[in-house]
Order: sequence, then C-alpha cells, then structure tokens
Amino acid sequence: MKFEVIKFSEKTRARRGKIFTFHGEIDTPVFMPVGTQASVKTMAPHELEELGAKIILGNTYHLYLRPGHKLIEEAGGLHKFMNWRGSILTDSGGYQVFSLGELREIREEGVTFRSHIDGSIHFISPEISIEIQNSLGADIIMCFDECIPYPSTYEYVKNSVERTTRWAQRCKKHHKKSEQALFGIVQGGLFEELRKKSAKDITDLDFEGYAVGGLSVGEPKQEMYKVLDYTVPLLPENKPRYLMGVGSPDALFEGVIRGIDMFDCVLPTRIARHGTVFTKKGKLVVRNAKYAKDFSPLDPECDCYVCKNFSRAYIRHLLNAGEILGLRLTTYHNLHFLLKIMEEIRKAIEGDYLLELKEEFFKKFGYEDEL
Repeated sequence: MKFEVIKFSEKTRARRGKIFTFHGEIDTPVFMPVGTQASVKTMAPHELEELGAKIILGNTYHLYLRPGHKLIEEAGGLHKFMNWRGSILTDSGGYQVFSLGELREIREEGVTFRSHIDGSIHFISPEISIEIQNSLGADIIMCFDECIPYPSTYEYVKNSVERTTRWAQRCKKHHKKSEQALFGIVQGGLFEELRKKSAKDITDLDFEGYAVGGLSVGEPKQEMYKVLDYTVPLLPENKPRYLMGVGSPDALFEGVIRGIDMFDCVLPTRIARHGTVFTKKGKLVVRNAKYAKDFSPLDPECDCYVCKNFSRAYIRHLLNAGEILGLRLTTYHNLHFLLKIMEEIRKAIEGDYLLELKEEFFKKFGYEDEL
C-alpha cells in the first residue's frame, strides 16, 4: 500500500490524498460501505461500483464464524469469493468479540467467546486474528485490540491501552503477507493522557496506517471531537488515518476537518432498512403515512438512480408491503448520499472552501446548533 497527500487544507487539518492498493486507487477522505458478511446488505458489487465505492469493509469475526476463513481462502480470497474488484479493509474482529459482554472472557493470550449464532466456544488471539485476515486476503487489515466499554474507569482504560500495545506488537510480528497493509489502533477512551500514550506506543511500532478506535460507542459527539483534536496531530502525516465506526454526515465533516482520511459505518445501510433516508434537508422517514401520496423523489436535489426514477409514495408502498426492492432503493440512495458528500468534501479541500461547505450543509440539513 502507498499513501500520498495531494493537498493540505489552509484553514483546517483536512487533507486530500490517495491510497494505492493492489486493487486500485482510493481518493481520500473516503467513506467505506460496510460489507459485514462479504456483502453490503441488499447491494450487488456492480451497484457499489456505480455508486463510486472504491473500498468496502469486511468483518473478520462474522466471516470467521460463517462461512469460515479457510473456505474463503480456498475460493481464492475475499475479492474472488464475493466478486468485488475494488479494495477491501477487514477489521480485526475485536469490536464484535468485546461487544459480546458476558459471552466472552479476556486474557493476556486472547479472548474466549461464545458464538452469537450457536453458542459454540471459540478463541481469538492477536495471532489468530492476523491468520484469519491473511486468509481473507484484504488489502488493509487491522491489529487485534481491546475495545473498552463506555464509560470506563481510568485504571481499566490504562490496563486496556497497555494490553492493546502488547497485542499490536504480536500482530506485527505474526503478519507475514507484505501485500496486505497492517494498521495499528490507538485506544485510550476519553482520557487525554492515555490517548497520547497509546498514540506514541502504537506509532513507535511503525505501521502502514493508524486508526483511532474506541469512539462512537455512546459518548457525546463533542467528547469524540475533543479526543480527535488532541489525538490526530500525534499520528504521522505520511500515513492514512482511520476513524473507526463513524459515518453520520456531521461526524464525517468534523472528522475530516481534524485530519481523518478514512471512515466506515453501518449507519446508512441500517437506517435505510428501517425506512429512513438522508436528504439535503435532513433525515426523512419515508415509511410515514404522510408520504402515501407524495410522488416526488426521496430528495429533489439528488441525482442518484433512485431519485431519478422512483417516488416517495412508491418506495413507501414497497417498504410497507415487505418488498425487498424497497430496502434496496433506500440503501442505494443512502450510500450515494454519503459517497457524494465525501466527493464534495474532497473538492472543497482542493478549493480551500471546506468550512464554507460545512456551514452550508449543516444549515440545510438541520445541524445549525452545532455550528
């Protein structure tokens, strides 16, 4: 993997760049649609290409449990298995394992957990996480880290940060495939001292990119932004910076302004399946009865395939009738919306009007209180 910064913003910490992987070029800042189980829910690979997605995210925990990383390796790797020609990033499985709560036990060696599918017992260590990701064959893979709950005590977070560093060392030592870029993850909760310690310890290990983890887990957004304010400047300028699990429109702007290059989140696809879509004037719940006779597009200002061809009334009908096409159309639109935002953000960085774009978007979308 190679990363280059094309343009630094003059008024913010934002930067416009490119990531080069074996499977193509990725313009940054970038939003990565989430394909948890080797599929971005309801979307076919060619539709993601139509939308302009260059990289998607796969989930190590889920693919390990089903269908199994060895089967995917036998199929020729995740790209071939799912027929995706773009780049892929796989997470380490850490977040999913740690979110199991009482169904898992943490030790220095790794984590023992019960499958959410059938209750069977499994064990993942830093080495096993790397082995799984090596088998999957993603372009970018992540270190196995300890994801802490919010809120957590200083002592708990301190111990977690130290274990995350030890696990990162083990991940790097075990990683053998040079064609896969390995990213380290900075933890530390909401404690500035611990974030700075984690950033130093992880960057000293010299990974090919760095993620800020442990955010968007229930803390107020202003607290998340505060953490980014003092953490991101500690990460190398010549490596990509990835904010994990963040994808609301406001957080995309705020993250980019603070120097983040990569984002992922299930938000656009998840809310789409519940009948909520993004528009330039805010969220719209198209399932609502008031749209039963509304023959306008989801967003009159949108030029996506869905908005050019279907009405709110029709999509509402599909959703209420349980037709799969309804879920596909809302998902397509939401992904287009976020990918378009990122395209506009990249142009704004190039033209030095990012703050003006943010103000215009926030006022229109309904984020005035956050300006």
